[in-house]
Amino acid sequence: MGGWSSEREVSLMSGAGVATALESLGHKVTRIDMDRNIAARLTEAKPDLVFNALHGSPGEDGTVQGMMDLMGLRYTHSGLATSVIAIDKVLTKHALVPAGVPMPGGRIVRTEELFERDPLPRPYVLKPVSEGSSVGVAIVTDDSNYGNPIAQASKGPWQEFDELLAEPFIRGRELTTAVLGDRALGVTELKPKSGFYDYDSKYTDGLTEHVCPADIPDDIAQACMAYAVTAHRVLGCKGASRTDFRWDDERGIDGLFVLETNTQPGMTPLSLVPEQARHVGMSYEALVGWIVEEAMR
Repeated sequence: MGGWSSEREVSLMSGAGVATALESLGHKVTRIDMDRNIAARLTEAKPDLVFNALHGSPGEDGTVQGMMDLMGLRYTHSGLATSVIAIDKVLTKHALVPAGVPMPGGRIVRTEELFERDPLPRPYVLKPVSEGSSVGVAIVTDDSNYGNPIAQASKGPWQEFDELLAEPFIRGRELTTAVLGDRALGVTELKPKSGFYDYDSKYTDGLTEHVCPADIPDDIAQACMAYAVTAHRVLGCKGASRTDFRWDDERGIDGLFVLETNTQPGMTPLSLVPEQARHVGMSYEALVGWIVEEAMR
């Protein structure tokens, strides 16, 4: 858990919850806040299984997975190839769209292009190619205070990343579906109290209302669950995954789009996978136990 990504604090919360649950199930647990000596620390711990509660790079992008593969260690969640593809929003599109999963269009833009012209008609979304938890996402509208074209001095992801993914903005509602193995647990709607579902809204208690199950038509709920299972299968996910959607409710089924699939979904008290698991009668401890048993198989 932990590490040095932009999602470090969330990972520490996930790891603390998981460790406590594992101990309640009778397991001997070693807590490791990942640093550059991680290989030596794992060698010293001699684990039967590594529960990977890291979020972001390098714990979710295949780097740590490749290291553990070389060390011959068993670990939870997805493997190297899946992690490399799913962390990259462009590679994910290349994998899922041919499988019939609807995703927004868009293109990669060099940051300096933004200071000359808009890459897409406004409104559009700019996001890092390989970050999670809505880190570095900006919605550019006609009345946004970024300037037109975007001013170099304006605060936004263009100050942190050399390249960004530009996608059309999809109005409407934020939905998400958790998958365990080949089973979709349900659909949750996320209603931020203000703005959009950004990092603060995700991890600050009270800033977002979770409606579980989502109050949506049955065909939309069934489509979300089917697309989430397809994404899990096509990407080769193991253990738990979570697929996020935007749904333009004025367009019906044609307004449903997958944004991304998370191979290391959060396990904090506010996280969505434990919440959906509770809805189908699975406690937090049972969820952690299932992930461990699946990884050991």
